[in-house]
Amino acid sequence: MALTEAAVLDALRPVEDPELHRSIVDLGMVRQVSIDGTAVAVDVDLTVAGCPLRNEIDSRVRGALTAIGAGTVEVRFGVMTDEQRAEVRRLVHGDPASTAGSQHAHGHAEGRTIPFADPANRTRCILVASGKGGVGKSSITANLAIALAQRGRKVAVIDADVWGFSIPRMLGVDRPPVVIDSMLIPPEVHGVRCISMGFFVEEDQPVIWRGPMLHKALEQFLTDVYWDDPDYLLVDLPPGTGDISLSLAQFLPRSEVLVVTTPQPAAQKVAQRVGFMAHKVNLQVRGIIENMSWFTGDDGKRYELFGAGGGAELSEVLDVPLVGQVPLVPELRIGSDVGRPIVAVDPESEAAQAIAAIAERLETDLRPTRIYNSALKVSG
Repeated sequence: MALTEAAVLDALRPVEDPELHRSIVDLGMVRQVSIDGTAVAVDVDLTVAGCPLRNEIDSRVRGALTAIGAGTVEVRFGVMTDEQRAEVRRLVHGDPASTAGSQHAHGHAEGRTIPFADPANRTRCILVASGKGGVGKSSITANLAIALAQRGRKVAVIDADVWGFSIPRMLGVDRPPVVIDSMLIPPEVHGVRCISMGFFVEEDQPVIWRGPMLHKALEQFLTDVYWDDPDYLLVDLPPGTGDISLSLAQFLPRSEVLVVTTPQPAAQKVAQRVGFMAHKVNLQVRGIIENMSWFTGDDGKRYELFGAGGGAELSEVLDVPLVGQVPLVPELRIGSDVGRPIVAVDPESEAAQAIAAIAERLETDLRPTRIYNSALKVSG
């Protein structure tokens, strides 16, 4: 059967841009098709110069055309014009100007609506909080995000711990976001997309910003990033009850809160303040995660190095369930330091199994309202 331009375009339509998850044909990336017998040449315009996933696009195009009988395939890459990029942004993210007239009592800033604040939005927003630093909140967030992705969910993480940002390193992200006409495309790894202050400042430099600047940065994370309608948006909060937590309560009024603590009574006393703050700003605390609950020795015995009972006591004080206890495992800490999250690299380990069980509880015992569940069912 002779190859035609129409047949080539039909074959390329299922080929998606790896970052935008949209057809390269629908995005206008296929500029020209040339056919000579069974030899096909395709001109593809990348969204940005130096596109990090160029080789992946090349491979997908070749595979699609070989499948319809192309003998040789040549993929010639160019770069989109500013006008083309603006059209791509409009197609996948809407026109920023078009949201200016939409105002909500909550969840808008600078006249732009935050999609996650819309009651009709199906994304489940979960704020992961702690009373103080050093309890493993960020490593729990990163690994819980992967555990949810392993359950077939679309998952995004905002690293809102602007002074102690660590999520990109913990996930093993190796590239910054791509910018298309002021729209940020978050990098994805282990099925999780993430954005962090760490992409915009040097890792060894302090973030010396006052509240209004941090508020603005968080707003941009929520409005200028192409999240592509995730099932879950996990937000890694800074420890305590400061400006960032209050801003996110305002931006994301439908959020649920998970509080991470350790078995120490002292940690539990500090963590309960986070729970009380959530109640005061009308956010629902859904449960407690106790980290570093015990260490299992080579002899198979459990050693409670940091005491016992803190998580259970906190769950009683806040009247919410203790949704999981995560053991102290050196590999969990090491994996977080070197970008090899334990849930991804050793899913059978004791800690990974505990985190996977928390993800399962979020989707079963701790499901939100019926309206949300019907939307979630449609998505997956």
